[in-house]
Amino acid sequence: MDAVALAVCSAALFGGMTVALRTALGRSAASAELGALWTVVPAFAVVLVAALVRFDWDVAGLWAFALAGFLGPGLSQTLFTLGVREAGPARASVAVGTAPLFSVAIALVVLGEPVVAGVLAGAALIVAGGLLLIRERDRPLHVRRIGLAYALGATVVFATRDNLVRWLATGSDVSPELAAAVTVGSGVLVIATWVVRARRPFSIAPLRFFAPAGVLFGLSYVSLLEAFYRGPVTVVSPLVATESLWGVALSALFLRRSEVVGVRLALGAAAIVAGGVLIGIFR
Repeated sequence: MDAVALAVCSAALFGGMTVALRTALGRSAASAELGALWTVVPAFAVVLVAALVRFDWDVAGLWAFALAGFLGPGLSQTLFTLGVREAGPARASVAVGTAPLFSVAIALVVLGEPVVAGVLAGAALIVAGGLLLIRERDRPLHVRRIGLAYALGATVVFATRDNLVRWLATGSDVSPELAAAVTVGSGVLVIATWVVRARRPFSIAPLRFFAPAGVLFGLSYVSLLEAFYRGPVTVVSPLVATESLWGVALSALFLRRSEVVGVRLALGAAAIVAGGVLIGIFR
């Protein structure tokens, strides 16, 4: 039951982070790369506090979690921030909900997992939901398809990172809080390097706008790793995939003027989540 509650909590917090991220991008003049950095820095502070409270310092195997952090949040959060900026939080959330499809594809190709009818049905639902999103007619004018491409790129990285973290968590003596701190800390270094090498304008002023999104992201990350440590993937993954519905619902509630949530978007989100549930059950 703990794994179920933690997975749902992680999904809800991630949906809230998406909406807070869009608000921060609208209120500041920061680039997406700098916005990603000022999101993961407060997130790192949150997971570091959680690690200090847990005070379990078994460091064997920590290097692998640092490698996972290069993927997410290092690369994934930057792509996702670009996706939210160009497509809005509701549609970026729906795109990220396709993660189970990419996770299964990676498992089939890399790990040689068997093909199951239920998994194929779930994949079909996710593809159908994605088509509804792409062919949406009543999307706001500010929504650009390049944003969906950025969000899908982040999703592929999310899926790769999740497979790696699940594999690392199996039999690991590293506490989930310490694993989260190392993963997010590694992500901070990656994004900071990206900002420096890209020569983006640097300012600490936008931090105050992105801090709420960062806190939500940090809490979501700790909840996610705690869920993976406590429950099977078949239970945790489908529940985490409901972040799409949380993102759409919170966008409709708090950003109703800019984020028009129509029937196609709602149906697409529902189809993608249903597909993720099927994949989680039959994988």
